[in-house]
Amino acid sequence: MSTATVAVIVIVAVLVVAALGLFAWRQQQRRRLRERFGPEYDRTVERHNSAREAEQELRAREQRHRELRIRDLDPTVRDRYRADWQRVQERFVDSPQSAVAEADNLLVRVMKDRGYPTEDYEQQVADLSVEHAGTIDRYRTAHDIRGRADAGRASTEDLRQAMVHYRALFAELLGDGESLTGTSRTGVSDTDGSRTDSARTAATGQAREARSDGPVVSTERAASRRDADPGESADARRADEPAESRRDAEITEGRRR
Repeated sequence: MSTATVAVIVIVAVLVVAALGLFAWRQQQRRRLRERFGPEYDRTVERHNSAREAEQELRAREQRHRELRIRDLDPTVRDRYRADWQRVQERFVDSPQSAVAEADNLLVRVMKDRGYPTEDYEQQVADLSVEHAGTIDRYRTAHDIRGRADAGRASTEDLRQAMVHYRALFAELLGDGESLTGTSRTGVSDTDGSRTDSARTAATGQAREARSDGPVVSTERAASRRDADPGESADARRADEPAESRRDAEITEGRRR
């Protein structure tokens, strides 16, 4: 085998290895972007009609996000925002449309305090999608409903859904992992049903306790009656005692006889 042939084989082998390495790297990057952006990845691919162009955009979003000075909220500021949200949510009952508009504005204020640019809506969405990909589509939906509400084309149910969607991103932006729950008087119900389940569990537990405490309460009541009226007949006292207690007493009396 000539030296030229060997050189060609080596070059081809190097190119094949490089191509395989590049392919593996791209697959790894694609997998990472899919895991990070979730549904936002598919949405971007559909918009570009190209996975490669979509991935370039998502990597650009990551690079821009790294350059932003995102910061956590001070606990006092978080508490203030949480109270502001509750007031907006309570206002929903009397004025759903204005409550939705205030919720949108409140969310923008939180973004600004966290360090996100807020001048352009599309840029807001792109910046938020890096860390909040799971809820960013809900923000889009809520923002779209607000636009339809301003044009008089949103129902009360649409507005309620907007509040629920705004709340999902708002809770994440607070940065403390706490969810903001609605109450019946706000007209904005909880979405996970956790409070209902907790209440049902508590009620079941109370019912079980009441059943288990029944004989004890009856026995104590009978004892109190005997103390209050020593002259009361034995038959009358036994009538107040539970069936099990009466059977035990009868068995004991029979043995004595």
